[in-house]
Amino acid sequence: MAQVKGRPQWRFKAPEMEGPIARWYTRLRSSGSQMEEYRKQASRLTDGLPSGAAVLEVAPGPGYLAIEMARRGRCRVTGLDISRTFVEIATEHARQAGVSVDFRRGDVASLPFDSESFDLIVCQAAFKNFAQPVRALDEMHRVLRGGGTAVIQDMNREASGAAIDEEVRSAELGRLNAFMMKRSLTMLRRRAYSPAQFERLAAESAFRTCEIRPEGIGMEVRLHKP
Repeated sequence: MAQVKGRPQWRFKAPEMEGPIARWYTRLRSSGSQMEEYRKQASRLTDGLPSGAAVLEVAPGPGYLAIEMARRGRCRVTGLDISRTFVEIATEHARQAGVSVDFRRGDVASLPFDSESFDLIVCQAAFKNFAQPVRALDEMHRVLRGGGTAVIQDMNREASGAAIDEEVRSAELGRLNAFMMKRSLTMLRRRAYSPAQFERLAAESAFRTCEIRPEGIGMEVRLHKP
């Protein structure tokens, strides 16, 4: 099994988010402060895109970010998730919001799209769970159009305990959900990549290079296709 400085290119698959777990996560990510953050991120990610640009969110979960990007009315948004439950939940959320988002089930290691289909790819809080990270990057590169960008926002393996505590506090959750969120983040940190580890993954992918900006418990990785 090929290694990236101690990190395998193929990893054990994380537990799938289905049924009650997916519904619990949906509730966990729906506080007022989090929904406001989705709106801000949707604006920041899509500003500068041409009207009618095609956007793909990989692993959109309950669909909150994808819906906010679609709500701006400038982009055609598609969401792809491995979880049947999340596809159902996100589709219903889009219907309730009155926006059009094409949520479908699929695997990031084999994206069901033609080459050069999207101007922007977004992936939040999921990349650390992909069993074949380099393959996932290669697939993102394949379906991006020339000049397009993939933006991966995920946990930083170097996040401190204090940073995790602040992330939980800012989510404005009840005591039980706050406890569960902190426990989950502490466990997920073990699967996360450090900036240096992600740079090595990018170097082995079709992207070759990336730009990384650490922030809070996470980091934002931008990968460009010439």
